[in-house]
Amino acid sequence: MIEFLLGVDGGGSGTRVRLARADGVELATGTSGPSALSHGIAGAWAAVDDAATKAFDAAGLAFPAKSAIAIGLGMAGVHNRQWAAAFIAANPGYARLALESDGHTTVLGAHAGRPGAIIALGTGSVGEVKPAHGPHIEMGGWGFPAGDEASGAWMGLRAANHLQQVLDGRMPANAFATDVAQACGAAQGATATEARDAVQNWLAKATQTQYAQLARVVLRHGESNPTARAILLDAGREVELMANALDPSGALPIALCGGLGAPLRPYLPAAVLARSVAPQGDSAAGALRLIQQRLKE
Repeated sequence: MIEFLLGVDGGGSGTRVRLARADGVELATGTSGPSALSHGIAGAWAAVDDAATKAFDAAGLAFPAKSAIAIGLGMAGVHNRQWAAAFIAANPGYARLALESDGHTTVLGAHAGRPGAIIALGTGSVGEVKPAHGPHIEMGGWGFPAGDEASGAWMGLRAANHLQQVLDGRMPANAFATDVAQACGAAQGATATEARDAVQNWLAKATQTQYAQLARVVLRHGESNPTARAILLDAGREVELMANALDPSGALPIALCGGLGAPLRPYLPAAVLARSVAPQGDSAAGALRLIQQRLKE
């Protein structure tokens, strides 16, 4: 018998879980490291289980048998059908499992299951709309580095490119590039040669998650450095393109979600701001709603 429900938001920067009783009453939350499927199936399940354990701990409950838990998951990387199938096949024993993209669960959470659109901006980016009639429609979310426009990783890649130009002498030195260099492993006060060596070592190993961490530096310099500001304004224009593609009529509310949804607001075109609403819930809340729907079906 199912006694508990888990709603999981699995992304490239971290995993967030909401724990509820079978009747839907929420009890606690838990977090863990990245669980995007691009990080590997075993690693994704390990992060999900770790976040779930922390949620039960926060609720003051012992972790029960997984056969007593139904789990809904919104995971980055589900668009890759092979990864999704492998993830489902590796289910470590949960009684019921409902898997969709993190965009799908984000739109369910943001609009409490009602029609609307979302643009989720975090390590990656994705847009999704739940129309008044018919299935969800997803756009974007093609993955880094080819896609994920306006995401943290997308911005970080451009910050790293600016740093390369400065280290080469193609652009003048500036505080923004210095901070990017330090975020990429260069020591404070390093010579140009030392900085170049450190940055090349960082670039050789950098993951999507590490590029996304550079977005903090971009935001910090957005009002003081023209290159950082240009990156943020370009991100805003990409958000507008996604919004117009998701809902050309402009009739549906659009929620800007994810860790970069709020910080990017000052750089968004006025037309997007006029259509935007605050999300009512997050992707983990949408994942809870997803598993509740599937259990009813």
